[in-house]
Amino acid sequence: MKWPRKKNNHQPSLSLEQQRAEKLAELGAKLSALRQEQSLSLEQVVVLTRIPQRLLQAIEEANLNELPEPIYIQGLIRQFAEALGLNGVEFSSSFPVSSAQVNPQGMRNISPLNQLRPIHLYFLYIFLIVCSVNGLSQLLNNAVLQASNSQNQPYQKQKSVAKPELAQRKESVEVQPISDTLSGARQRQAVQIGVTLKASSWIRVVVDGKTEFEGILPEGTHRTWKAQEQLTVKTDNAGGVLMSVNQQKAKKMGEPGKEEEIRIAAKPKF
Repeated sequence: MKWPRKKNNHQPSLSLEQQRAEKLAELGAKLSALRQEQSLSLEQVVVLTRIPQRLLQAIEEANLNELPEPIYIQGLIRQFAEALGLNGVEFSSSFPVSSAQVNPQGMRNISPLNQLRPIHLYFLYIFLIVCSVNGLSQLLNNAVLQASNSQNQPYQKQKSVAKPELAQRKESVEVQPISDTLSGARQRQAVQIGVTLKASSWIRVVVDGKTEFEGILPEGTHRTWKAQEQLTVKTDNAGGVLMSVNQQKAKKMGEPGKEEEIRIAAKPKF
């Protein structure tokens, strides 16, 4: 007696690529529908996820040719889902990354280390982004410091030019003989001021009627000027400028944030 043969109703298994395409179509349709329910455009999702619009559109349209490797596709799906309020890890876990993931029996043999590899790659990607941002920030800070130093160079040059003029003027006073007719006349003792900046402030110094310096000095700067007749110091932040006269104890020029002008004349001597 012959037994009838059983018909084989099993359909040929889909390839891994076909299974990815079907799963991507299913997940992309859900994401597209949820996005439209929330009245969000792809441009708005780009702002939330920082994923290029062409990749978001490729996920919704299940276009594998426009997407990167499967491991990265899973990460993109996770970010897309989280931006819409879903559990991104759970939602994207169904997308097949390897052949073992789409084989229910093979999943039992997957070690925990292999299951964690996509997460490790994601954190590595985040770490690289943070390092790049920090490097760019450092470059910008260096550029700002270089620009600040270049702005302070004219003040240094002005200081170097003023010193020879004061030295020549001092020598001319010391070398010049006093005539017999002026022997009984009064002479003036030179006056010297020292300026220390406790806060960055604009300052102008006039020595014997000539402007020797005008500009902004940074915090911590110390400068000195000397005059034969009169010294005038003006600032827009009197509380941030300490001034000493003839090497005496330094005092604030006034109250912080207020404009102040001080004139000091040379004392007469006999």
